[in-house]
Amino acid sequence: MTSDRISGVLMGIKDKMAPNHISGVFMSAKDKMAPNHISGVLMGVKDIQIKPNLKRFLMGSGVGRKKKEATMAKKPSWMMPAVSHGYHTRESYTSPATYGDSDSDFIVAQREQIEELELWFFGVFDARVGDRVAKYMQSHLFDKKPKESHIRGKSKETMRKAFLGARSKVREASEETNGVGSVSAMVMDGEKLVLANMGDYRAVVCKDGFAHQIGTKKKQSTKKIWSHRLFRAKTRTCKSSDLVVGVEGVDPDTEFVILASNGIWEVMKNQEAVNLIRRIENPQTASEYLAEEASNRMSRGSISCLVIRFD
Repeated sequence: MTSDRISGVLMGIKDKMAPNHISGVFMSAKDKMAPNHISGVLMGVKDIQIKPNLKRFLMGSGVGRKKKEATMAKKPSWMMPAVSHGYHTRESYTSPATYGDSDSDFIVAQREQIEELELWFFGVFDARVGDRVAKYMQSHLFDKKPKESHIRGKSKETMRKAFLGARSKVREASEETNGVGSVSAMVMDGEKLVLANMGDYRAVVCKDGFAHQIGTKKKQSTKKIWSHRLFRAKTRTCKSSDLVVGVEGVDPDTEFVILASNGIWEVMKNQEAVNLIRRIENPQTASEYLAEEASNRMSRGSISCLVIRFD
């Protein structure tokens, strides 16, 4: 046959037969022909100019494939790590006048279910920040009942705005943000972390026994450090004004996260804190142990910590 005649036959088949019948024809041909014959038929069809609609039918839709791949990428719930937590706080040795009416930290542990997304929000906030960050997250994110895609895309920016807003309110009230610190974490389906810390409060992630802190930079050469040291001493602003927001993936090596106040970190380093509680499986016991250890070391700051464990 000529190409035009074959094309007409194919179009006639398309008009007269349902898709299932067409599929059956191809399957039947495959069963009855030898491999060499099949190859010859396919090569002959390749040379034919196929109409756009029939081409889409034969090749399939790219959008459909992407949607199917996205659906398959989502892990079933039994494959996601279980999230557990514990927290403990102790009164600091600082004068109550330093923090106004109370010097107790404000601790948050909140769970939300948005569509199929399990979301945890944790935080340790000093008394001047109080519940401002938690209220902002509640009113600007959780209460709006957003779609899961919005939560995943906007959580980092919303967290940043919550901290900046809280710091601004503290500045308006006291005209002083020196010593203001807070730290928080958002856990999505046990596979993604959004972390934020301000001032001397800190979030430390333990991965395969090693401590990791968001916002830390790679070690610089000694020469470079000395070249900047005098400049930093003159120009660097107070540490309490620093805000760091970052995203971490939760993988099989991720064991737990420590959210703690300045009273913990002024008497122990990141890796030391991780080593102290790594073998303690209960996060409540782990948080109490860290707080007790900081108190025994005569920490003068606010002693509060929250441990999030992935099992």
